[in-house]
Amino acid sequence: MSGFAFELQTADGAARAGTLTTAHGTVETPTFMPVGTQATVKALTPEMVAATGAGIVLANTYHLMLRPGAERIARLGGLHRFMQWPGPILTDSGGFQVMSLAKLRQLDEDGVTFASHLDGSRHRLTPERATQIQHLLDATISMQLDECPPWPITEDASRRAMALSLRWAERSRRAFVARPGYGQFGIVQGSTFAEQRLASACGLVDLGFEGYAVGGLAVGEPQAQMFEVLETTCPALPAERPRYLMGVGKPADIVGAVLRGVDMFDCVLPTRSGRTGQAFTRRGPVNLKNARHKDDPRPLDAASDCPAARDYSRAYLHHLVRCDEILASVLLSWNNLWFFEDLVRGLRRAVVAGRAAAHAGDVLATYERGDLPPL
Repeated sequence: MSGFAFELQTADGAARAGTLTTAHGTVETPTFMPVGTQATVKALTPEMVAATGAGIVLANTYHLMLRPGAERIARLGGLHRFMQWPGPILTDSGGFQVMSLAKLRQLDEDGVTFASHLDGSRHRLTPERATQIQHLLDATISMQLDECPPWPITEDASRRAMALSLRWAERSRRAFVARPGYGQFGIVQGSTFAEQRLASACGLVDLGFEGYAVGGLAVGEPQAQMFEVLETTCPALPAERPRYLMGVGKPADIVGAVLRGVDMFDCVLPTRSGRTGQAFTRRGPVNLKNARHKDDPRPLDAASDCPAARDYSRAYLHHLVRCDEILASVLLSWNNLWFFEDLVRGLRRAVVAGRAAAHAGDVLATYERGDLPPL
């Protein structure tokens, strides 16, 4: 079993290209992690996910602890076997879902008590229990439990949440069972307050995590503020450790974050959009519900390697969406995830070639130009 390691291969300005080595395989960075919240990337088989080039997927502690249960998954051989994904899996701690989904949650110094959004049953999540659940799941990368504050937030409220998250980080770190090829990430909090972000980063680095995430963004703040936070936070994190921007995001957000030193991303956008008739392409998003596509024989993108983008007409995809056929969700989710994986692959190649900024400008200009004109 190999060790957990991050090798920074090259940098171009703040942008980085690296390799993450884990017990379940290696991942080239920058990387986009498809979201498999409930041990499935919605509408796609593991083989379809792998075909996009995705090297690592994300699953969620909150959802899996409620159904089917972490202990059951452990008895069945762990999450990799359960969902038939042999590669690395990152599990988030459940903190965000507790704050956004759970009913009647009550936060205290020790942890959070909440009622399940499924059936109202009562549960308790502490840093130690969140870490234990992720161990039972056999997560390649575990996340500390943190408090996920809303935005906007006052400076005092943000400071209290950041300080609590730091204390929980220390407890999560103590509870983590170190073994070859596995890692645990701390989560930098502090909203849009630079001093708090630096204090959080400093405290987490002292705990010696295998990687570091930037949390509390993509919650409604302007993109410019998100980028300012990254410009403050990333230089305060060790260059020899991976950096993960949680819950991001939109293509322009990913491009800008890579230019500011981020290595890892996740977002529900590709599959959620695929289930609502929206396709991502190099020339921007395409709404397949729109009647303009009903007689269009062209594919979404003839230059794409993705069969969903290359081989099916817009007219057919429009038909599937309008008929609410399951295949519409499958094909559009596949197209979208492939697009996001292509996006980070292209950014990686540009970093290696020393033209990250120029490539980013080209990508954004093409994306913002908009879709092909109607026939």
